[in-house]
Amino acid sequence: MIRKHITEQTAIFFSVTKWVVLSSFVGVMIGAIVTLFLKILQIAETSRSDIPFSYYYLLPFALFLTVWIVRKFAPNAEGHGTEKVIEAVHKRYGQIDIAVIPVKLFATVLTIFAGGSVGKEGPGAQIGAGAASWLSDILKFSPEDRKKLVICGISAGFASVFGTPIAGAIFGVEVLIIGVILYDVLLPSFIAGFAAFTTAQFLGVEYTYFDVHFYQNISLDIPLILQVVAAGLFFGFISDIVVTSVSFSSKIIKKIPLHPYTVAFLGGVLLVILALIFGDIYLGLGLETIKNTLNHDPYFSKDIPWYAFLLKTLFTSITLGVGGSGGIITPIFYIGATSGHLFGQLFGNEHIALFAALGFVSVLAGAANAPIAATIMAVELFGLEIAHYAALSAVISFLITGHRSVFPSQILAMKKSEMLDVTVGEEVEKTEVDLEDTEIGRIKDIKERIKRRREKLKKKKIRKTKGNS
Repeated sequence: MIRKHITEQTAIFFSVTKWVVLSSFVGVMIGAIVTLFLKILQIAETSRSDIPFSYYYLLPFALFLTVWIVRKFAPNAEGHGTEKVIEAVHKRYGQIDIAVIPVKLFATVLTIFAGGSVGKEGPGAQIGAGAASWLSDILKFSPEDRKKLVICGISAGFASVFGTPIAGAIFGVEVLIIGVILYDVLLPSFIAGFAAFTTAQFLGVEYTYFDVHFYQNISLDIPLILQVVAAGLFFGFISDIVVTSVSFSSKIIKKIPLHPYTVAFLGGVLLVILALIFGDIYLGLGLETIKNTLNHDPYFSKDIPWYAFLLKTLFTSITLGVGGSGGIITPIFYIGATSGHLFGQLFGNEHIALFAALGFVSVLAGAANAPIAATIMAVELFGLEIAHYAALSAVISFLITGHRSVFPSQILAMKKSEMLDVTVGEEVEKTEVDLEDTEIGRIKDIKERIKRRREKLKKKKIRKTKGNS
């Protein structure tokens, strides 16, 4: 018995030591690479002012060039990054072509520079995962170890882009399978996330955290809790709109009988026209608009139209659908914050910024099926005071969104309602959902009762009419 105990503890000790060393190294490496990506992106955005015309006029050419670069040098770098990494983890044990790193970096900078409505976290996650996969090949790791290290790469990339090391670590182990946390990768993901975040900070990356002083006067009262529940339902429907729009646009655009380069160019032209009609606040990362919705001073958000979240969804769907390179999480933050701002205005209370913050994380929870990471992100970005509200809103949004996702390669391991018959163990895009047989029986029984009730009332009415006559 003692010998078995010692053997077990020794094996665990060496395993923990191995992954502490590996994930630390991977985190530092990814933190440095992502810092380079963020610095180049920052230079590209600031250089827009040197162009003698509106920067987004370059969008048709930028999208054309982006599609050409990706198709030519690294086809697996297409799309919004995180989805391709999830696909690689589930189907190829995390095997990612090293060419993805430079191609994804350049293509994303090009897309965002010209105003493509995408984010930077997907490329960050894909670059991190690609670096981890490359290191695994160099060190001749087994497929299982490579898979674990690539998941660490997702966490490190996410953490170093947003400055949220805990949420980044949880996101990496939560986003792969809906309803399952990969506990065996939890420790290395935490270490990789912290190492990447610390490295990026050391190398000069500055992160934005939001003033939370206006939350401190919020007490736990029943009316506000009921409003937060309603907000969670609202954000769940918004998440569903985002998922449906991105998926529908992609399918429609793929059916266009034109060459992908032509489609990309025409998509850029359409985005330019939309920007001229509705304004350029829906282009690019949109971080300034997000900051304005989260400011408790209404002056900063007074010019944000109520339909901002719908237009951002449209701009993002088109950009990604025609081949733009970039992530989808940052647009989701924009959509969540602006829809939360609208929700707060509808209630007409002093908590508009609170609902914008809740929307920021709750639409992420619903659209990406990551309620735990979203809740922790709320704490890291907005402070501990928002935790209970964020948890409530995020989980409701996650459930209301249903069995769909912006990452169609996610594996479904749970059903979100006992009333539904759901195929688990399949990718989300292949999942079939229907009512349980018992529920179908109940609905038929209710319909039959209603029918009998109507017939009874009809007969009663006829007898009354005859009696009166």
